[in-house]
Amino acid sequence: MPQNASAVALKALTEWWEEMGVDVDQAEVKAALAAQDPLSPAQAETSKTQVEASAEPESRPRGNERRKRKAKSLEDWIAEAESLAASAQDLPALKAAIESFEGCPLKQLCEKTVVYDGTLGAPVMVLGEGPGGQEDRIGLPFVGKAGQLLDRMLAAIQLDRKTNAFISNVNYWRPPGNRNPEADELAVCRPFVDRMVDLAQPKLIFAMGGVAAKSLLDTKTGITRLRGKEHAFETPAGTRVPLIPMFHPAYLLRRAPDKSRAWRDLLLAQERLTEMGVEV
Repeated sequence: MPQNASAVALKALTEWWEEMGVDVDQAEVKAALAAQDPLSPAQAETSKTQVEASAEPESRPRGNERRKRKAKSLEDWIAEAESLAASAQDLPALKAAIESFEGCPLKQLCEKTVVYDGTLGAPVMVLGEGPGGQEDRIGLPFVGKAGQLLDRMLAAIQLDRKTNAFISNVNYWRPPGNRNPEADELAVCRPFVDRMVDLAQPKLIFAMGGVAAKSLLDTKTGITRLRGKEHAFETPAGTRVPLIPMFHPAYLLRRAPDKSRAWRDLLLAQERLTEMGVEV
């Protein structure tokens, strides 16, 4: 089958999978397409030469610069993230800083950097674990089936991303195969997460799922034990916000019986907002 026909067939198949609720690893799809029509060694060398010749000399990193990038440690990247985050004076500037950051290895595997959606300055901040396949393609958090359920959950207590909810994640790039983000991947994103809270000044944070809750609260305790009560969250800059862990919507799609416990968490959140005098 010609490669362009294969691409059409593969695109149709992956779209059908996603309609059925199956997460598709787009990086693997692209690799499969490339493997169907590999270049011969001579073609590959010619292509490489053409690309190098077409690049402006100034745009190609010199050997020292390449070695310097590879030599950066996790601590170096965290320090760079802290510097970029601290320099952002509002949420759009922070978004631009995150998009420019090269310190998370996941970025090379993704189509888009997924930062936030919703209402700037909203009283409620929702933080999930990271983008999935649809989020990676669209560039917004919680837009797949789990996102649709999240919207219904928020609507049940008069919250909406268009008016009074701000939505983001603790990691801004999709892990391969939708695995959980690893500790170093979360660590380089954490300065941006903290700065986002400092700038947004939410009244209440919803931590959706175990990855987000454990990361934000710096604990190994699982989501089943964390949920059902309020926790204290504080950024290094001193911003204090009550945090309520909840089951991730993706989990609830698989475990419908736990929706009753999720409903109780939503009622707890609604009660706290009322106590704080927040109108929703």
